[in-house]
Amino acid sequence: MIFENKLVAVLNKDLEPGVVLNALAHISIGLGAEIGKSSLRLDDYKDGTGNIYPNISQIPFIILRAKSHEIRKTVKAAKETQVLHGVFLDTMTGGTYKEQLVRTAESKEEALTYYGCVLFGDWPTVSEMTRKFSLWK
Repeated sequence: MIFENKLVAVLNKDLEPGVVLNALAHISIGLGAEIGKSSLRLDDYKDGTGNIYPNISQIPFIILRAKSHEIRKTVKAAKETQVLHGVFLDTMTGGTYKEQLVRTAESKEEALTYYGCVLFGDWPTVSEMTRKFSLWK
């Protein structure tokens, strides 16, 4: 099956697993809310006993790894090409969410460490933006 859109996460390969998974969860929830159920092509799975497993996407979710500066460049490209995206930064951890908002607002972009981004958009466009990254292993 061919999909019109591609869903990709690019995560900072220098982070501990727990930290990077937290970032992935936050950006996936945010971008998923913006994209919506229909565009994500979510289905409910049902097992032979009748249990329902809701909202599983038909679209593959590809997880890649990169360095912070590479993620920064990818986010810039997403903005330039109007690819839907979500970002998680180092300033978005520690303390309360209010402290995180202030810390982010007080930080210059070039000083930020990118923990990850999620992209959703035209398959060829997203493929071109992420082709140089390796699969997360």
